[in-house]
Amino acid sequence: MDERLFTDDEGLRRCWWCAATPGYMAYHDREWGFPVRDDARLFEKICLEGFQAGLSWLTILRKREAFRKAFRGFEIERVARFGEREVNRLLQDAGIVRHRGKIESTINNARRARELRKEFGSLANYFWRYEPAPESRPRRLTGAVLAQMTTSPEAQALSKDLKKRGWTFVGPATVYAFMQAMGLVNDHIEGCFVREQVQAARTPAQVGPER
Repeated sequence: MDERLFTDDEGLRRCWWCAATPGYMAYHDREWGFPVRDDARLFEKICLEGFQAGLSWLTILRKREAFRKAFRGFEIERVARFGEREVNRLLQDAGIVRHRGKIESTINNARRARELRKEFGSLANYFWRYEPAPESRPRRLTGAVLAQMTTSPEAQALSKDLKKRGWTFVGPATVYAFMQAMGLVNDHIEGCFVREQVQAARTPAQVGPER
């Protein structure tokens, strides 16, 4: 058995990284890697990945509901209208990460997301263009392989294009973490009980750009 799998009291095997708390395991079991096409969720996640820079995802996950309240559910049009008054409000909100650069980045990125939706119809249509071809993925995804995969050619290309379009806090590692979480790749390792569930969810009706 892959040494990076851990087994709970019920005999279920999971990716090693979610062992810290029951809440982290629930996120791993129910969200991470399942394909997402909802624009608000896509926008929320790429913004929260930016807030994570220098922190752990568990820290952000614990603050996620506070972030959602502070950023009005990450509704793109609402966040795009934020101004200095909202920035000052957010800097006083102890429930979130109070980092001016990251707060201003989220507002900027909402405005850039609005532009993408005009061009591509939805954020989903844009992001899913960067789904890797199956043959480019590891034949067998072990824990050791995954631990070395901090980015990918597709994440690098997406990061480069986002930056070209004016997005910020979207480096290749941040973008790859976003792709993992939103299901553009299935990075549950071999032997994790969720891997097959995610794979089953990756049907033509649920992933890839709309035709």
